[in-house]
Amino acid sequence: MKTGNKSMKTKIYHDKDADLKMLKGKRVLILGYGSQGHAQALNLRDSGVNVSVTELQGSRGYDLAVKHGWKPGVNLLTNNVEAVKKADWVHFLLPDELQARIWRSDVQPNIKKGVVLSWSHGFNIRYGQIVPPKEADVVMIAPKGPGHLVRRTYEEGKGTPALVAVEQNYSGKAKQMALAYCKAIGATRAGVLETTFTEETETDLFGEQNVLCGGTVDLIKMGFETLVEAGYQPEIAYFECLHELKLITDLIQEGGIGWMNYSISDTAEYGEYSRGPRLINEQTREIMRKNLKEVQDGSFAKEYILEKSVGAPVFNSARKAMARHPIEQVGAELRSMMPWLKKKE
Repeated sequence: MKTGNKSMKTKIYHDKDADLKMLKGKRVLILGYGSQGHAQALNLRDSGVNVSVTELQGSRGYDLAVKHGWKPGVNLLTNNVEAVKKADWVHFLLPDELQARIWRSDVQPNIKKGVVLSWSHGFNIRYGQIVPPKEADVVMIAPKGPGHLVRRTYEEGKGTPALVAVEQNYSGKAKQMALAYCKAIGATRAGVLETTFTEETETDLFGEQNVLCGGTVDLIKMGFETLVEAGYQPEIAYFECLHELKLITDLIQEGGIGWMNYSISDTAEYGEYSRGPRLINEQTREIMRKNLKEVQDGSFAKEYILEKSVGAPVFNSARKAMARHPIEQVGAELRSMMPWLKKKE
């Protein structure tokens, strides 16, 4: 299993480093027509790649694929087995917890020798849920943005940055083919960074758990609860602890933390320097290290796989509790005052 290399200087690839001719004659199969599936498949098709997609008939993804011009029985398929038999390249864009089952039942018994197997997240390879045959290229193409952004930037003639990794190089040309795929979805227009399956998986899970999802959501909830507990109006607490967060993160994304600090008041900036470290401190760092260790040693992956295999009782209970949280109720009312926000299905 390849691991990240701390001394390795990050290599960034652009259009000039990739050749679409590497995909000539390849029949590419996308398993799943969800957020990433629809975007990558449409971009590949528009780049002239021979691509097909699979989805369950009657599913939301299937109906969306029909709407997008995929032809049932031609390049929109419902039988994974027959689709895999014809494919030179199989790209997994199914939920992590479903991939191993589909691999065992539909993919592994039917793939060709020399097939390219690819993913946009390394979970199942990193944790040994899927063990590809040695006679296959195993690569990763991981756009660093949601599917709608991958599609929109492609249509605008731009692109979304991506990660590329090679786990197995059976053909001797695995990286070149992965970069060609990156180019076909528009990623090399922006830049493609080289990584490994291990580095992508471990950093992705760590970021989700400690900063992007777990850390941010719990910080928002606790800030909201603290203000409401102290007697402040829930609506005001919502604005201060949730609504304005996007304004701050937008500034950070646009120009870094320095730009955000330049854009806010000196009062807010001083509060960041003087009070932030009280909240996010060495104790927090130790918890982050513990969470990272559980990602690295596989214990989080085992816990998640077990949770899903028994019907996801903890997951579903937590989801229901979140839906009942006062911040969600207040937020729904306040968002109705904001016509610029798109209604979510």
